[in-house]
Formats: sequence, structure tokens, C-alpha cells
Amino acid sequence: MNRNLLPWLLIFSISFSACSNDQTKNPDQTAQSAPNRTLISSLLQTHTKVLSSDDFQGRAPGGVGEEKTIAYLKREFADLGLQPGNGDSFFQKVPITEITVTNDPVIEISGSHSAQLKYGTEIMVWTRREVDQIEVADSELVFVGYGINAPEKGWNDYAGLDVEGKTVLILVNDPGYATQDESIFNGNAMTYYGRWTYKFEEAARQGAAAAFVIHETDAAGYPWMVVDNSWSGPQFNLQATENSPNICAIEGWIPVDKASSLFESAGLNFENLKARAAQPGFRGTSLRLRASAELNNQLRRFDSNNVIAVLPGNERPDETIIYTAHWDHLGKDDSRKVNQIYNGAVDNASGTAAMLTLARLHADNPIRPKRTIVFLAVTAEESGLLGSEWYATNPIYPLSKTVANINIDGMVLMGRMRDVTVVGFGNSELEEYLERAAEKQDRYLEKEPTPEKGYFYRSDHFNFSKQGVPALFARGGIDSFEHGKEWGLARQTDYIRNRYHKPGDEFNPNWDWEGAVDDVLLYLDVGKELSNESTFPNWHEGNEFRPIRDRSRSSN
Repeated sequence: MNRNLLPWLLIFSISFSACSNDQTKNPDQTAQSAPNRTLISSLLQTHTKVLSSDDFQGRAPGGVGEEKTIAYLKREFADLGLQPGNGDSFFQKVPITEITVTNDPVIEISGSHSAQLKYGTEIMVWTRREVDQIEVADSELVFVGYGINAPEKGWNDYAGLDVEGKTVLILVNDPGYATQDESIFNGNAMTYYGRWTYKFEEAARQGAAAAFVIHETDAAGYPWMVVDNSWSGPQFNLQATENSPNICAIEGWIPVDKASSLFESAGLNFENLKARAAQPGFRGTSLRLRASAELNNQLRRFDSNNVIAVLPGNERPDETIIYTAHWDHLGKDDSRKVNQIYNGAVDNASGTAAMLTLARLHADNPIRPKRTIVFLAVTAEESGLLGSEWYATNPIYPLSKTVANINIDGMVLMGRMRDVTVVGFGNSELEEYLERAAEKQDRYLEKEPTPEKGYFYRSDHFNFSKQGVPALFARGGIDSFEHGKEWGLARQTDYIRNRYHKPGDEFNPNWDWEGAVDDVLLYLDVGKELSNESTFPNWHEGNEFRPIRDRSRSSN
């Protein structure tokens, strides 16, 4: 179909659907009945197929993939009659430094045992320092358990240790996951202390020269292949400033089997130490081994772009609801002989497609929202949530008047689901809005089935949360209307193992889009309710982000 013809056909479809309703209904009811499931499914499929096509080269920031993606998003938003979200521009520049390791680094182990850990298969290393060359020489290896310093929990893995200039080995996840004890951290559900980002941050605060997280597939939530695919090749970071936090000279991952061998060579039992590290009062220990490594880097600095469009409110335009979805993926790997492009169809062409679909549905509603609705497609999520971090720390719309963030990251494309998975279930009052919307579809809210994987800290809503803005990250779950829970969980697991962050995440014409349609209607209902009321939902009492929000709101 001619692309330029599609918008007019879709507008006609909505108009016809609205006109065919009972004209005695009030305008709000008429607008509510307008969305058409066939229309929504068609929009989702069209946008997903385009954005995940080979022509977009895997949507990596800073290249032809970005150019084509942001041009497509701008054109689609403009065609809907939405206004530019950053003054007269649809773009917010995000300053990025690309760092590519150009040598084939190894980690040299010396002392009572000597070894060379090879890049890619036995170690994954990088630096976020903007330098052409960096090294760590003869640095003592120290095991620091989970690498957590949490005074409010009475937990400090660095107590009694001096790791200045040393290389720390850190367990992934946190002690609650290891023990399944609800009295330790959050039990099976990962806290931010379990995320690799925190572990590198804390190691730097402690003065470590290098930090390696020990990879275990179950505890990390993904296999080593994801580590290899995600942290090899060009790495993106926000450009350093004089206010940037300190970071370790070298960071990385080490597979658990290689780590265990290092412990054994040092006369230590890894499994015993791991068990001890999950208990209060653990103290780290030296392996009496030393590590050396040298990295040569190629640097490139450029501006990537968040894409922002707005539907202005007609009563309180200074109050905003922000939909987010990341447009980027992993780009192209020329070293592969076949299937070089990481198309990212589910992650996150489908989520970006959902945002574009929501933009159309909101824009075509004849009843204008009272509050402004913002559609924010962010860059460099795959590189550490960089685009949303930049927006959240350099907001275009005051965060104190940002009512809520609704984040969309990967649609469920295996049919209708009874459950709506809420990542970070129980965090905020936004779940009450979602529950009302779900009840219209005879669906129920459910905790995420794998809270140990820490998904709450792995998508763009987290950067809004850190600034106090209530954020909702929810999507269809695993309880299939047709096939049940075990079927749904098996297929979700299959995607994580075989296609997530791999070239196999490609558009599939056999996907069942009905569940994604349900979810778009949920996001639409929640957005409509929030954009037409005057209240500001909050985090629940006791949530770590509640005090930040309270301080922010009190400044108005």
C-alpha cells in the first residue's frame, strides 16, 4: 500500500467507526468507542515492520540507522498534526561518546597462578573513560561478595576492606535472590543493589581500579551471549563533564566458570564463599592474585537525538503525561558472516510502534486533553538508558509538573493474555488506573513472574523514577486466554534465550497481535484518565522514590 495513502485511510476508519456509534452518547463516550482493533493492529504491524527492516540497519545511535529512524518518527508525528516537543524542534540532542576497543585485550593473571583470559569468551572488558589508552597493572584481585554498601539495610560488603587501586570481583544480583529470604533485601525480587550498574558505581566510590561482575545466567537474567553481543563493539556513554561521577578505569564481566577457576587456583572454594556472601556480616577476601590489562580505544563524539512530540492540553498545558519508548537497538555487526543486523523487532520496534499508534489515537480524539501529552522516543537505551537519563536530568517539561511516565518496551506478540504484568508491582498509585483499564478487558494485574531479573531497573522509566516521577511499566503477561500460563512462560523464556539482543529478533508475519492491541488500549485508557483529571498520583508510602516526589511537588 502507498505509505502516503495509509494515514487518510486510517483517519477515515476512525471517523466511520465514531459516526456509526449511537449519537445520543456524550462526546467522551463517542471518543472512547472510536479506537478500532483492526486499525490498531494494522498500525502496530506497519510501524514495527518498517522500523525493524534491514533498511534501518539495526537503529544504532550515531549512524545511518539513527538518521532514518528519527526522520521516520518526526514525519509520523508531524503527519498527525502533533507539535514539536522542544521549542520548534522535534529533537533533543543527547551528547554521546562512542568508545570502541581496538586491540584484542586479555586479562593477565599473575601470582601463585598465571593465566590469560581471552576477550569475548573468557572475559568482557571496556572502559567508560574518554581516553585513547588505559591500563590496570599488577592490581590485586579482591572478592567483595555482592559489592553492596547499603547502610539502611545494615549491609556493607566493603567493611574492613581497602580496595583502592585494586580489582574487585563481584557477584551479580543481590543476597535476597541468593537466599530467597524475604527478610533480606527484597527476597527473590532484585533491588537496584543487584544491578551491574550499581555495582560498578559503588566499586568506583570505593576507589577500585577495575571491577568485574561474575556472570551467572539465572542470576543475571540472560546468557553470556547477551553479554558478548551487548558489550563488545562500540559502546556509548553520555559525554563526560567536570561534574561526571568517578568511574573505574576498567569494567567488565567474567563467566562464572572462569571465576570459579581463579578462586580454586587461589586455594578458595567459590561456592562456599558465594554462600557466605549472602549472609549478613560477610567480609571480603583477597585472592592473592594480580590482574593486568591494557585497552586501546577509538573515540568518537556526536549528538544523538531523543524525538519529542506533544499534544497540548487545553486547560493545564504546563502539566504533562509522558509516554516513553526507546527507538534504538544494537545496529550491525560486520564481523558476522551472515545475519549481521540486529533488527530489534520486539525490542523495541514494537514498543515504538505502540507509541506511534497511541499518538494517532490521542491526536484523532476530538476531545482535547486538559493536560499536555508528551510522546518521547529516547535514544541509547541499549547502552545504559542514556537518552532517558539525559532527558530526566535535562527536562524540557518540569518534572515537578510531570504527572506520570508510561513506558513501553517490547510488546507481547503471542496473543491475548489474561494477566497484565506490572514490573515493580506495588510501587505506585498508577496501578489503580491500570487496574480500572484492565477490568474493562476482563484482565487482572500480576507481579512479574521473574522479579529476580531486575526489569524495573532495565528500562527508561527508571530514570524518571529516580527523579521522583511516578512511572508505570506494564505489558501483557504469560497467562494466555487460549493456552494458559505454562505455554506463555515457555515462549517468553524462548525469546529471552534465543532472540533477545540477538540477530534473531526479526519481524515475524505469523505473530498474533491481539494481545498487543489490548495493551495499547490499556495505555490509552490510563493516559486519557491522567490527562483529564487534576490529581497527581504518587508512589506508595515507604517506596524509595516517594520522598523525592514529595520534595519535588512541594516546590510548586
